[in-house]
Amino acid sequence: TEEISVTAGVSMIIEFKIEGMDCARCVDKIESAVRALPSVEAAKVSLIDNSALVKLNPSKTSQDAVFKAVESLGYNVSR
Repeated sequence: TEEISVTAGVSMIIEFKIEGMDCARCVDKIESAVRALPSVEAAKVSLIDNSALVKLNPSKTSQDAVFKAVESLGYNVSR
């Protein structure tokens, strides 16, 4: 399993809810799309909790870019 931690001043972790997931394939699609964004270091999606944890460098990739990547796949993000 991946461990997500914060590196002082460089990375941040965002957590958000995702609506519309119903299988492990949904989780894989979302994780792959988010990990493909610049400077995303880790992404962990939980089907059970309908949530995601994403570790990123906010100076290179915004939280909004992550949300848009998920929404572009047809899922709803609780902002």
